Amino acid sequence: MASHNVYAIVESLLFTSGDEGLTLEQLMDVLTLSEDEVLKIMATIREQYLQEDSRGIQLVEYAGKYQLATKAGFSDYIKQLAEAPSPATLSQASLETLAVIAYRQPVTKVAIEEIRGVKTDRPVQTLLSRGLIKELGRAEGAGRPILYGTTDEFLDSFGLNNLTELPELPESMDEDDADQGGDLFFESLKKGLE
Repeated sequence: MASHNVYAIVESLLFTSGDEGLTLEQLMDVLTLSEDEVLKIMATIREQYLQEDSRGIQLVEYAGKYQLATKAGFSDYIKQLAEAPSPATLSQASLETLAVIAYRQPVTKVAIEEIRGVKTDRPVQTLLSRGLIKELGRAEGAGRPILYGTTDEFLDSFGLNNLTELPELPESMDEDDADQGGDLFFESLKKGLE
């Protein structure tokens, strides 16, 4: 550790731990330092963050764990970011999953996967975290899988008053047309999210 700055090491450890934070014991183990040494390091880092106006983060301790957190003075900006719609960055997989849910709701993850032909765990989690879909309950039958549907946020994002305003899907297409139709539909989804 002699060739590295211990403060930079602690900062990188705290950054990596995220919301989980690190206990004093974890820091002592990783740094192979005594309790007193780690406490002095943490006090120095806390003071540095507090004194530097050019820093947007601070060192906090909650429930016996050290974490990096944003300074309270920037809460208005953070709130703006959290409230700003950002679904324009949805992946193709998320857009496809969203389209299936929008047209087939209420629908289970298994049904979505049958339509798409691939696993949908990550896209469903992304859509849930963005507030574009929600759990509507449980289906009857074995395992009682979760049923998914769209939210008011979905309608707002696409400028729809209700689901009846979704674009019509062509009734009959051959495979080449289906691919092109799907691409056109996903393009309209992307535009609606921008």
